[in-house]
Amino acid sequence: MFKTPIFKGSCTAIVTPFNDNGIDFDKMAELIDYQYDNGTAALVVCGTTGENATMSRYEHEELIEFVCRYNDGRMKIIAGIGSNDTIKALGFAKCALRCDADGVLMVTPYYNKATQSGLVRHFTYVADRVDIPMIVYNVPSRTSIGIRLETYVELSKHPNINGVKEASGDFSLFAATRAECGNDLFIWSGNDDNTVPMMALGALGVISVASNVVPAAVAKLCELCLDGSFLQAQQLYFKYSRLFSDLFIETNPIPVKAAMRMIGIDCGKLRLPLTEISTEHLHRLSETMRNCGIGIKAEN
Repeated sequence: MFKTPIFKGSCTAIVTPFNDNGIDFDKMAELIDYQYDNGTAALVVCGTTGENATMSRYEHEELIEFVCRYNDGRMKIIAGIGSNDTIKALGFAKCALRCDADGVLMVTPYYNKATQSGLVRHFTYVADRVDIPMIVYNVPSRTSIGIRLETYVELSKHPNINGVKEASGDFSLFAATRAECGNDLFIWSGNDDNTVPMMALGALGVISVASNVVPAAVAKLCELCLDGSFLQAQQLYFKYSRLFSDLFIETNPIPVKAAMRMIGIDCGKLRLPLTEISTEHLHRLSETMRNCGIGIKAEN
């Protein structure tokens, strides 16, 4: 079985701009252009950073359709289809296929607390029914359930399961998965602060939050790693390491939307139950951004 990775390099888990009428599609078009102009290889749309949990089904499908059409093949488009309802996830996957997305991102089901066999069935149920490459998403800090090595091995056998966004922070699991699955299961870092060490062990890039704010820097970081220039990558990583951390000073995407507003890209308000960043954390994030050499246009 021969698999080709959906993308290599930097993939932005893109925010969703909202206005009083719903999704701000004019602003979304600006964001897509901004990412493309700064070297981003792929976009994840309707992911956690995109506040998919508070979108209606209509908004979700409308946004996927818009992004695929407006992007027009410039970057790879990966549609978030995460749900704790397997049938609902399948519906989103069918929408992604109709819209000509390049792949789908499917998180472990939250709240239900599935067993490992349940995880295999959850992912393969969708992969069996929609012929589109899938990236599974392991983020136990959000879902309370993690994917184990033996589950990765089983999932790697499926021709439509392309890889994993690995955000557990468990390097032993990551290394063992690389050793056991090889190129039957490609791996991308799911945390900006793990990108360099994971790519040193064979990850193909990152699905990034920070690249909403500094897309060129994250794209360059991945390029250096893919070229094997790890000393230069290390230096670039150290420049932005505090930013990578402080973008999670509160729950994602609270800080990243605040950061984007500070650089002059206002993506609208967060949807409840998410609320605006605290004043204390806003000042800290602003200081970190300045220390990274990021120009601040407004701190509010």
